Amino acid sequence: MDNQKLFQLSTLSALALGYTRGVTDIETFLLHGDTGLGTFEDVDGEMIVADGHCYRAMHDGSIEEPALNTGIPFAAIGFIKGKKIYEFDNINSAEELKTVLNLKIEENFGLNSMHLVRIDGSFNRIAARSEVPYRSHHIELKDILSHTQEEFYFDNIKGSLICLYYPDYMDGINAPGWHFHFISEDRKKGGHVFELSMLHGTVRLDKINGIELRLPGDAAFDTYSLKEASQKDIKKVEQGG
Repeated sequence: MDNQKLFQLSTLSALALGYTRGVTDIETFLLHGDTGLGTFEDVDGEMIVADGHCYRAMHDGSIEEPALNTGIPFAAIGFIKGKKIYEFDNINSAEELKTVLNLKIEENFGLNSMHLVRIDGSFNRIAARSEVPYRSHHIELKDILSHTQEEFYFDNIKGSLICLYYPDYMDGINAPGWHFHFISEDRKKGGHVFELSMLHGTVRLDKINGIELRLPGDAAFDTYSLKEASQKDIKKVEQGG
């Protein structure tokens, strides 16, 4: 069997309840893959990992490459191989993209597996968001983002979508379904995607059959009652604009 795994820091439930301390740094994280997404300590922007580089989408949609000692509270990464390659044309919404991706993974009996995907393409529009840092603990992510989140739009742009799929039974470990982050071809724009329109895209899709979950090691992590994380709030944060 061709084993391929994701490496994940902490859980989405912990982040949703306000655990925003760094679990490891970028330098260590990048040892585990070349493609991924997440956020930074104190929810300081959206993370896009592409071609082995870790980028931060800031609150205005601009991109920087943060220092390697920057802390990460929650993220997932893997080495993309592009075992399946597809061409998609004229995708008019994020929901439509999710539907066609679901059809592709269902064809390969993959709905109960994780998937790592990169889509390089031309986009009519990307609707995205990011945020400024908010130093806090035990303040829920939805409340943090209500103060810090900014939305922005990119029109007629080329770039890459980094996409992760988690099956429903992994709810709480990560967001079930699809999660998209975008970075422009020139590495100057990006963010967490909540809507899109794609003219054409080349899709590289990998079915993932393993996960290494690295939990925080400090005592503060055990003060969070992770089962109390609201899945409704998580869905709103992940999918809403």
